[in-house]
Amino acid sequence: MVGLLDPLEVKGLTLRNRIVMPPMQTGRATFTGAVTNRLIGFYVRRSAALGLVIVEHCYVSKSGKLGLKQLGIYDDALISGLERLAANVHALATPVVVQISYAGGVALKDVIGEQPVGPSAIRGTRELNGNEIERLVEEFAVAAERAVKAGFDGVELHGAHGFLLNQFFSPLLNKRKDKYGGSLENRMRFPLKIVKKVRKRLGGRLLLYRVGADDLCARGAQVKDAVDFSKKLEQAGVDIVDVSGGFCGSEPRQLRNVKGYFVPQAFEVKKAVGVPVIGVGGISEADYADGLVRDGKVDLVAVGRALWKDPKWAEKAVETLRAK
Repeated sequence: MVGLLDPLEVKGLTLRNRIVMPPMQTGRATFTGAVTNRLIGFYVRRSAALGLVIVEHCYVSKSGKLGLKQLGIYDDALISGLERLAANVHALATPVVVQISYAGGVALKDVIGEQPVGPSAIRGTRELNGNEIERLVEEFAVAAERAVKAGFDGVELHGAHGFLLNQFFSPLLNKRKDKYGGSLENRMRFPLKIVKKVRKRLGGRLLLYRVGADDLCARGAQVKDAVDFSKKLEQAGVDIVDVSGGFCGSEPRQLRNVKGYFVPQAFEVKKAVGVPVIGVGGISEADYADGLVRDGKVDLVAVGRALWKDPKWAEKAVETLRAK
């Protein structure tokens, strides 16, 4: 029976175990999005015993920035810093990918210096037109190329937590009347265009997609939508599906005290796809994480806040499970 400490091979890349560090914005980049020594240190201290590191979300263009000191991947000048980050994690024999994102409607005008954009003109956003949509597809693809040049093992597309790809997928913010809105098929169209374009630019490197699997709202995206979407993602070339929350965010208040609160959604996705699935949600105990893999609920387990609090969490988890 496969457990948390068993290796996993994905697209020729071997993960030493099933422990994943999910993307967590640290605020340790410069104001222009460049890598700092402090940011590198954050990852190095946590990576030694992990199966996979997913570096925090990097904005693919200046208009898609969320935080003042958010990591960026919008310019070739940032590649050298990202290369140092990837090399330092690789020095610990740990695979590392980088998440790329565009804030869209959750961006702040004070941060980006212009009106935020989204699928529809809701909550102070301006609706994207067709030409802008095509430009964004290309910006994601070029960002993926930069990740390859920097030496990352792949990228993760951020389609959760209310970011732009999630905004197109969810009926809560997507009120469009064209081919990008309305039916589920139409709401998947923009994210899938990005997936297909990025897949081509990555070559043989890993492509992950973080799915906003559940808005936890009757009028929003439901788990069954995420299952259908994940099937399409697999067909489009996604290697790992990372299941998290939609507009409810990464830590929904109503589920805060539930262990593994997005694991049920991940399990539904896992039953429908043939690629590995990551489960997440308030997971802090090694035994519990191991049980999720052994019970076939998920293939990989993301541990975020526990790793944030204790950089040695993964090393201690390995020691605990090996002792048993």
